[in-house]
Amino acid sequence: MPVSLPRTGPRGRLLATSALLVLALTAVTSCSSSGGSSSADEDPNAKITLTVNLFSDFGYADLYKEYEQAHPNITIKENRADMGAHHQNLHAHLLAGSGTADIEAIEIGQVAGFQPEAGKFVNFLDNGVSKDQWVPSKTAPASSPDGKVLFGLGTDMGGMALCYRSDLFKAAGLPTDREQVAALMKDWPSYLAAGKQFLSAGPNKDVRWFDSGGNLFTSILAQAPQGVYDADGKVVVTSNPAVKQSFDLVAGAIKDGESAGIQAFTPAWDTGFQKSQFATVACPAWMSYEFKANPPADGGKWDIARIPGGGGNWGGSYLSVPKSGKHTKAAAELAKWLTAPAQEARLFKEKGYFPSDQELWTQPDIAEHTDPLFNDAPTGKIFSQSARDLSPQPLGAHGAEIGTAIGNALTSIEQGKADPDGAWKQALKDVDNIVN
Repeated sequence: MPVSLPRTGPRGRLLATSALLVLALTAVTSCSSSGGSSSADEDPNAKITLTVNLFSDFGYADLYKEYEQAHPNITIKENRADMGAHHQNLHAHLLAGSGTADIEAIEIGQVAGFQPEAGKFVNFLDNGVSKDQWVPSKTAPASSPDGKVLFGLGTDMGGMALCYRSDLFKAAGLPTDREQVAALMKDWPSYLAAGKQFLSAGPNKDVRWFDSGGNLFTSILAQAPQGVYDADGKVVVTSNPAVKQSFDLVAGAIKDGESAGIQAFTPAWDTGFQKSQFATVACPAWMSYEFKANPPADGGKWDIARIPGGGGNWGGSYLSVPKSGKHTKAAAELAKWLTAPAQEARLFKEKGYFPSDQELWTQPDIAEHTDPLFNDAPTGKIFSQSARDLSPQPLGAHGAEIGTAIGNALTSIEQGKADPDGAWKQALKDVDNIVN
């Protein structure tokens, strides 16, 4: 992911109370070991507990049960903390050489920061894993600089699409057919032009065109050849024109009244779904949970079409096995199983998490998958094509934080606290503080 904003739903819902966070971090520490693989790994029948540290719900509950049934000597315990705390603690525990869980998730916007520590993780290339299971854009960020260590196994990808309220489109005189919607909004300027038409013709003046400037910025910049980092690991927020162009495009749309001004992944955002406060959302595959969890109270229906501009990726994660974990051998086997094609296919069909396993994209049960949540839209086809069309961007250690800083600047415009010029200047100051 080129830039990252805090996420909710099954892939990023931040824990609401500090008490939960304390409990989660306590569990992390109590389940750790400083010693690497124990003697239990040498005895496949010894009863062990494998701990899995995540930053959100990866949808693994049923898979854990299935794995435990097939491995009666293994119990799996999952801990969760919010995304920022999770990654900060993983860095700290790797530095200390203790405190990690058996399996640690890493979000794609954070993974580049762990490349210098690749040697502190189990190398999956030494454990029967082939990089060919995933596209190079998925494996490269979770590999050592020389490519000899693969320390993260890809879970899902955030192939993008445009979710839209077909009933609101119809009321505003816009097409409702998916192909016609995609043709009308083939790129982001035409998408925003359609937004102006919607606002002028829509029957409800309280409904905005899109939910959040931060979400829209993330989606637009995700399609550029280069985001906030270049291939040499240098921050290029000021020198890459695509960053400012994306910012200006979104800021202009905010000034035109197209944004609902609801910060994404907050309780107010959930309410926005329920009360039909916006007509479109740029949505990666993992966001489908939000639509399921927050159906419109007025009975309106969501549909889904190709994303303006073509492909792109927002989000996705990895499973890693720190060498300081207690049961590295057993943990590596569990991580491999959770990210195997059969499990990734199941998670897409049941949860909506699009698989990063590239062979699945052409298999009928994925490529021809439809989702009743989106009016039986061919989500398998849409997300598969988006994944094929994406242009992988260079990633960097602070990509997630930089994305948050720019997203916050756009929020300040939505809240009337800053004009576009002032918001951009503040974003640059915040980025400078992050990287220096």
